[in-house]
Amino acid sequence: MEIGLTTFVETTPDVKTGKVISHAERIREVLEEIILADEVGLDVYGVGEHHRKDYACSTPAVLLAAAASRTKNIRLTSAVTVLSSDDPVRVFQEFSMVDAISNGRAEIMAGRGSFIESFPLFGYDLQDYDELFEEKLDLLLQITENEIINWEGRHRPSIPNRGVYPRPVQNPLPVWIASGGTPQSVARAGMLGLPLALAIIGGSPLQFAALVKLYYRSAEKAGHDVSKLTVASHSHGFVAQTTEEAVEKFFPPTQYAMNVLGRERGWGQYTRDTFDYARSLEGALYTGDVKSVAEKIILLRKKVGITRFMLHCPVGSMPHEDVMKSIELLGKEVAPIVHDEVARWEAAGMPEE
Repeated sequence: MEIGLTTFVETTPDVKTGKVISHAERIREVLEEIILADEVGLDVYGVGEHHRKDYACSTPAVLLAAAASRTKNIRLTSAVTVLSSDDPVRVFQEFSMVDAISNGRAEIMAGRGSFIESFPLFGYDLQDYDELFEEKLDLLLQITENEIINWEGRHRPSIPNRGVYPRPVQNPLPVWIASGGTPQSVARAGMLGLPLALAIIGGSPLQFAALVKLYYRSAEKAGHDVSKLTVASHSHGFVAQTTEEAVEKFFPPTQYAMNVLGRERGWGQYTRDTFDYARSLEGALYTGDVKSVAEKIILLRKKVGITRFMLHCPVGSMPHEDVMKSIELLGKEVAPIVHDEVARWEAAGMPEE
């Protein structure tokens, strides 16, 4: 059971002061957060790609490369790479570089992206949203498997018998499929035999158990060894010494950020009732003290079958020192509780439900 973190490198206004830190300052803060996550023994850190003012990182590979040179063990992944509006050749090359710097710790988490700013920015038509992803995923997977590429598609110039370099340390370079939870994307990941990352940020995480079963059924039907496949979850949350402190610090910036997105997408208001429901035992918000957060991660493992949990922290801008403390608690206190319980559960031969 791997435990880690993700970030979108947010630069939303501080809810108390209204101050917005610069993109450069937030990028440097995230680098410090990744270094700390490595020091406290967390397994993975993911950085999201965005092309808008309130998120500072447009190129996760650059930030991950900086982190690669200053960490020792932690795996470094995008979360996600918006593959539909990028060039798979460049994506592969960038993450091969991260893999070289980190000596084999890079991963690509490929997705369509839940934000659309990159499409007009790079000249893509949103009407081609699904086709772009399918075509570019096909090319990326061919590059991971073959040094010399012969490829032809509709949305990118063909590649006639060309090598793609540098080659990564890992063979193949891991490619994950990120999904918001549609059966089609989950089944595709299974049929391709690729690891699956689920964004579980609303409703009940336990409802995702059916999707995980669909993923494994699809993989088995396609002839893949399901024992080698992994499923990750990505969920919002924050760890503090007490649940009261966690709520006090995490609710205001989360409410602000969720309501900004809500106005863009036509969601209802994110209220304190919404927040409190989500942080209940079966909700999708992993916010509280060490014991309560560990309990929810363990429940997710047992009931859904998740093999990697990634805490997305923060959602809106928070003081850097608060985020650092949450990372420390996740690595030093939450993770050992989860690992011990999962080991006990598996040693007893108890199947996931």
